[in-house]
Amino acid sequence: MAELVYRPVIGAARTLFKALDLKIDTQGSEHIPKTGGAVLVSNHISYLDFIFTGLGALPQKRLVRFMAKESVFRHKVSGPLMRGMKHIPVDRNQGEDAYAHALASLRAGEIVGVFPEATISQSFTLKSFKSGAARLAQEAGVPLIPMALWGTQRVWTKGRPRNFRRSHTPITIRVGEAVEAPADQYAGAITRRLRERVQELLEAAQRAYPVRPKDAADTWWVPAHLGGTAPTPAEARELG
Repeated sequence: MAELVYRPVIGAARTLFKALDLKIDTQGSEHIPKTGGAVLVSNHISYLDFIFTGLGALPQKRLVRFMAKESVFRHKVSGPLMRGMKHIPVDRNQGEDAYAHALASLRAGEIVGVFPEATISQSFTLKSFKSGAARLAQEAGVPLIPMALWGTQRVWTKGRPRNFRRSHTPITIRVGEAVEAPADQYAGAITRRLRERVQELLEAAQRAYPVRPKDAADTWWVPAHLGGTAPTPAEARELG
């Protein structure tokens, strides 16, 4: 079926990012399969992560169907776009419907995007992972593809004003080798292995990031354990 909505949205996003002069550095996209189903898993530090995660798959000419909260689909602007791009609504009170939808998409050869932390990490560190991504991969017989994003929190994140100025902000995207999800293994063990892989990619993205805070007021986007003033994981849990 023709992608009448997805590709124009990608074009609009690229135009916006060019206008903002974002410096997007992507490595590892070759690990995303050119055909067949896969579960693409990323950390979550920004409201725009689904766009950047999707950009990471474009070199392989793949479009990602993201699992996103159902309220986004009810919005008068984002709703028609989300449905047109064939993303998957998640109602937390009826999660089995979203799971079945995602499973059908995987079996049809689609890439499904999942943020297993479920919500944005305000500490910009990895939270615990839900096991749903691993269970989907197991049941569909597809690989898990780990990804890490860094710098996206500087554009628009929870608790901070969005920065849509021409800021020249670097965005670092790292994609890793597939994590297999054998049906005879415990989903929790696969999830731990997946989280370790995303953590490795996140640290690599942070090391490769080309800029540092300009001054003390600009340290908000750096995690506390790296010397920044972002909330610690414990403080972020208190923020909700």
